[in-house]
Amino acid sequence: MAVLLLAAPAAAQVSVEVSPLRIELKTGPGGTTTQSISVTNTGKDAVRVRSTVSDWHLSRDGTPQFVDAADPKYSASSWLRVAPPEIVVAPGVEVIVRFTLAVPADAGPAGYRTGILFEFGPADGSPAPKAHEVQVRSRIATLIYANVGEPQAAVELTDLQPRQRPGQPAQIVAVLKNTGKRSVRTRGTLTLYDKAGTAVSQSVVPDVPVLPESEREVAAAAINPDKGTLPPGEYRVEIKIDVGMAALIVGETTFKVQ
Repeated sequence: MAVLLLAAPAAAQVSVEVSPLRIELKTGPGGTTTQSISVTNTGKDAVRVRSTVSDWHLSRDGTPQFVDAADPKYSASSWLRVAPPEIVVAPGVEVIVRFTLAVPADAGPAGYRTGILFEFGPADGSPAPKAHEVQVRSRIATLIYANVGEPQAAVELTDLQPRQRPGQPAQIVAVLKNTGKRSVRTRGTLTLYDKAGTAVSQSVVPDVPVLPESEREVAAAAINPDKGTLPPGEYRVEIKIDVGMAALIVGETTFKVQ
């Protein structure tokens, strides 16, 4: 992923890429692991990169929120150390930022999380803009999932409704409630059936995380884009979601094509 940074009055453009943006680790109590993240300056000017550790959670629609941990018991931020915390990256250069995650010996089995925020600014590091100058700072985050042990997945479907907004493709929104202590990821299919029971469209359920003891929306395309439009009428919707439990999560609703 790249980020652009514009600074007036020179209107210098800085482009930075960070990879990967998601890291999933599997470890046990007392385990230690060291991983690396690449930061590449693809612009024409040097950039100062500051790395900070941050808690985060997901809003109901899945947007990351970088605030104090909503569930401190699932925070792994205190286990994380980043090096170097600050570095100037020359144009066309790739640098490696490493982090070490040390899990306490008394950590219980659960899906913990933390993140590293990369903030980009001018190479001179001036904390404030000069007169008649505007500075815009941008940042990218790498989200880190630290899965300790093998806690059981426990997820249920609490709602399934169509969503149709002007100018946007219709969606079917499933609300999943994770009552377990581990993060899960979704995969599956959404199928439309006509009145005769014939499958007329099948869409893919997006691969998204559902954090421990949380609830979130998972939106899938109501109609496969490759199908184009369907004849007006009412269709039966069947969704099947796999989150790693012994049985699939299955739900039904109806969808009307005007």
